[in-house]
Amino acid sequence: MLANADDARDCVHDVLLRVWQTAGSYRAERGTLRAFLVVAVRNDAISRCRSAARHLAIERRAQPSDVADDVAVDVVRRLESARVRRALESLPPEQRAVFEGIYLHYKTQAQVASELNIPLGTVKSRVSSGLHKLHARLAPEAQRV
Repeated sequence: MLANADDARDCVHDVLLRVWQTAGSYRAERGTLRAFLVVAVRNDAISRCRSAARHLAIERRAQPSDVADDVAVDVVRRLESARVRRALESLPPEQRAVFEGIYLHYKTQAQVASELNIPLGTVKSRVSSGLHKLHARLAPEAQRV
């Protein structure tokens, strides 16, 4: 997931250290210790990927480039952003809430499930169904046939 063995080792090390320091966070009635550790490492890896993506995006925006290219890219970006926003607004409110939590607020599916007080499986179903709807709405005309 992290595409780098050193980053993966750091991730596992940091999670194990955090689990050791907060040993009370593990609850045996919620599952095995192995499952708890796997989920903790997975969530930390996701957080690291998202953080790296945000940093990369910031670096790219900070790099100077040709002004004409910037204007063209900005226009295309705004048009696509508006198109995606309209597609998201076309989703039913319960699906939109899940997408906003996951993709706009960078929360895990489990966090969204907890915040919306719905089962994790429901969140997963809403994401799957919503992605199909968004794909159908955003796909170019030639691909819709």
